[in-house]
Amino acid sequence: MQRVVVGLSGGVDSSVAAYLLKEQGYEVIGLFMKNWHDDTVTISNECPWLEDSNDALLVAEKLGIPFQTVDLSEQYKERIVDYMFNEYEKGRTPNPDVLCNREIKFDVFMKIALSLGADFVATGHYCRKNTIEVDGKPVHQLLAGKDNNKDQSYFLCQLSQEQLSKALFPIGELTKPEVRAIAAKADLITAEKKDSQGLCFIGKVRLPDFLQQKLQPKEGVIIEIPADAAIYNQSIPRFENLESELAYEAQNKDYSNSVGIVKAKHQGAHYFTKGQRKGLNVGGTKEPLFVIETDVENNIIYTGQGNQHPGLFKRTLFIQNSEIHWIREDLRLKSGQTKEVWARIRYRQPLQKATLYQFDSGMYVRFQEPQSAITEGQFVAWHEGEELLGSGVIS
Repeated sequence: MQRVVVGLSGGVDSSVAAYLLKEQGYEVIGLFMKNWHDDTVTISNECPWLEDSNDALLVAEKLGIPFQTVDLSEQYKERIVDYMFNEYEKGRTPNPDVLCNREIKFDVFMKIALSLGADFVATGHYCRKNTIEVDGKPVHQLLAGKDNNKDQSYFLCQLSQEQLSKALFPIGELTKPEVRAIAAKADLITAEKKDSQGLCFIGKVRLPDFLQQKLQPKEGVIIEIPADAAIYNQSIPRFENLESELAYEAQNKDYSNSVGIVKAKHQGAHYFTKGQRKGLNVGGTKEPLFVIETDVENNIIYTGQGNQHPGLFKRTLFIQNSEIHWIREDLRLKSGQTKEVWARIRYRQPLQKATLYQFDSGMYVRFQEPQSAITEGQFVAWHEGEELLGSGVIS
């Protein structure tokens, strides 16, 4: 009998994953990951992980499977939290959920599971895995979940072949309503439980409050750039080759010499991210202000009015070679190669038509339509049909 360790989070998805595996005849063990218990970082008066671990325990008891809690908070702090602070300090916006899967659930946690003699690790993600043969070797595919509303393959876009080989996604073929119905029928306490919000570790915390505990506030100005500013009407230079054209399209605009209007003060450019609207606290404009660029070095935030402001849009982004990740290693592009794909730059964004261009210097992703708020530090993931082929960190 094959042994599977399920990451029971105290939510309905992982509960049903455990239930289904047991029905399928696996020997199932439930593990709850405790990732955070630093009380010096104010979260809120509620302590979500206590309630969650309790729910996970009740589910395990109901299913009659062994259960224990593992404390991964040290690794979590090192690999996720410290990384986040570093990225924000550099003016980048990390994605802790993608990292949490790569570094914690399918690495630290997976190693614990394998040390317990597990054949597989299972999670409650809405995605699917398929295995095909390429040149006589098994190759694992990461496929979108059947529920279009809930497809979570994006969060797993950094997994490796080795990690996928040990992964099971029991609810990938189901929709959320079906999952809830199974939980209700099996009388699991989590059947009606609301989906968790916020970062995958700190419960209900406002990000600026969290960041403020490590990154010192630093007063600077918020500048509004008008939509008809000269910088948006510059003539496009002539390019020697495609690479220099793509590099031109991918670069950020330099607003330092633009004529802008000082609107207000802020408490630190590193608390803000491109495309952000809330938290600027600037009134009196016809349309709401959006962040179009942050200058962390000079501590300036550039903004524009409305979600159609030209400063929000770009067609092309760049990924450094060291930050390109192919799940399908066998499809990795060589320098000079291109590939038509469907891509997204954030979770839940509908897939967009794009082309990958691999050069010696790195990879460009050029979208057919300009994209709003392409943000450094976030992940771009590319697909062919239902399959997620790879991803990279936007640089």
